[in-house]
Amino acid sequence: MRFALRKTLFYLFTAWAAITINFLIPRMMKGDPVSAYLQKNQGKISPEAIAALRTLFGLDTEKSLWEQYIDYWKLLFSGDLGRSFSHGLAPVTDIIGSALPWTVGLVGIATVVSFILGTAVGAVIGWRRGRGSDAVIPVATFFSTVPYFWMGLIAIAVFSSALGWFPASHAYGKGTRPGLTPEFFGEVLYYGALPAITIVIASLGGWILGMRNMMITVLDEDYITVAQAKGLSDRRVVTTYAARNAMLPQLSSFALALGFIVGGTLVMELVFSYPGIGKLLLDATNAKDYPLMQGVFLVITLAVLVTNILADIAYVILDPRARQEA
Repeated sequence: MRFALRKTLFYLFTAWAAITINFLIPRMMKGDPVSAYLQKNQGKISPEAIAALRTLFGLDTEKSLWEQYIDYWKLLFSGDLGRSFSHGLAPVTDIIGSALPWTVGLVGIATVVSFILGTAVGAVIGWRRGRGSDAVIPVATFFSTVPYFWMGLIAIAVFSSALGWFPASHAYGKGTRPGLTPEFFGEVLYYGALPAITIVIASLGGWILGMRNMMITVLDEDYITVAQAKGLSDRRVVTTYAARNAMLPQLSSFALALGFIVGGTLVMELVFSYPGIGKLLLDATNAKDYPLMQGVFLVITLAVLVTNILADIAYVILDPRARQEA
């Protein structure tokens, strides 16, 4: 209970600090979203409408910064992240909600697949170190060091333009109407296959190398020698003793990777013209759409915090030493 309480207080403080910084940054920047909006609509908005916009975005000059801060928290608890200037004053929650599934569905699945595959391959290579399986390491490392935009462009040139196996861009066909139908899901999988494969290939080398190095370190521990001396099978030694302990440091990296899934892979979304959160954030930055930027930053921050909480829980479950120390 002490461990859970300490972690809860830590993450609550971190969430408060992140939300507070998220509130202050737009107000510390030169200008404000209302001024940026007025520059594009000079002479088309009455003074009364301008005052209403400032009140709507929590920038009312008649209120102090502290009063604006309190109003900001009230809006957060009510689920209101403001209105987006670049999307016709549509609610920010609706815009993020429409882009979030695309990023989580594509980047999330690709990240989980690359973690599972890389961890498994790294464990086997570490257990069989010094054999022919080590040849996988330089190949995987090479692909992980290749710039992603270059890899994406090469994939489009080969598999889309030359071979015609996959579409080059977008999440589904231009004439397709989104809906909960098998045909639509099949088309989404077809259009997302190429960017997902490139993400897996680009991130696989890091997981393989990290797991392989940890396996080599763990195999020198005394408890591995004792397990082998007791006559346990190699499979049990690898899975129950070696891999379980070697993958613990991987969990922290995996938690961060899961948290930044919400941020999307910006380069991937630009190369493949994919409608995700990363591209949405870039468009909001270019348009100086501060409410939308603020909402996206908040969602990304909370996603990172939640995944780190889950990683701490998994770490305690997998490692009894953490429970004893706690």
